[in-house]
Amino acid sequence: MKNLNAQTVETPSGKDVDYENFPVGSWLLPSHLRPHIARYYRFARAIDDIADNPDTSSDEKISRLEGFAKVIQGEDTSSRAYAIGHQMRDSLIETGVSEKHCLDLIIAFKQDVTKGRYQNWDELVAYCLLSAAPVGRYLIDLHGGTEDGYGPSDALCIALQVINHLQDCKEDYLEMDRVYIPIDWMVAHGVTVENLNQPRLSYPFRQVLDQVISATADLMPQAHKLPGGMYSRRLAMESQVILNVADRLIDDLKVQDPLASRVKLSKPAYIWCTIQGLSGYFAPRNPR
Repeated sequence: MKNLNAQTVETPSGKDVDYENFPVGSWLLPSHLRPHIARYYRFARAIDDIADNPDTSSDEKISRLEGFAKVIQGEDTSSRAYAIGHQMRDSLIETGVSEKHCLDLIIAFKQDVTKGRYQNWDELVAYCLLSAAPVGRYLIDLHGGTEDGYGPSDALCIALQVINHLQDCKEDYLEMDRVYIPIDWMVAHGVTVENLNQPRLSYPFRQVLDQVISATADLMPQAHKLPGGMYSRRLAMESQVILNVADRLIDDLKVQDPLASRVKLSKPAYIWCTIQGLSGYFAPRNPR
């Protein structure tokens, strides 16, 4: 790998926490853990931006992502080009959280560089287990674990990722030639990826999206088990807010058109989701 400096390794997209469907290191979480969560988010955003950058070659993207992997694994302990990676590794050492939650993200974003189509739902879910599930697993480990393992968290993270793909389906196709909608479902309804470059959804494409939304909604009963199993009451409250957001976005995607405009929650709707999450925090927990 050629010698790089910090200005050329990272390729910031300008996306920040306001772009996400979930609160990043919010005040709901313990204050002593928020700096670690912020480091994880900065790390994830940095490697995601590299994979998404339209002005960087595929080979160069892979090289930079592999450079981050070497830092996380402790094979590179000095290069200033990967400052965010070094900060992340320091955080992992301090907290004792597994490096796997970072390395899986790198694998996912390397896949983004080389793969732009997903043939079926199972293939898409497998991608989401690398690109989204590590975030929930990281937070669970950072907060001391859960009685229910990673299953409910994985379900929520997969749902959030698919929701995000539907929100950005037109942009992802036009700007990066990526389609995160199962191709076999599109074929079954006589839809092609080129239909993403339309001002509005056609009836057949609406049927495809409804099928994706239905499969996503099927994940939510498992996801809703998440707060009740948390050892951290604060993370339980945070997860309930995120569940409320996911439920609301699923409902909105059923009736709104992501080709016409990005489907997102209004500020009042987001505040209401938060209030509902807070009320759940003060409610007695389910007996076990």
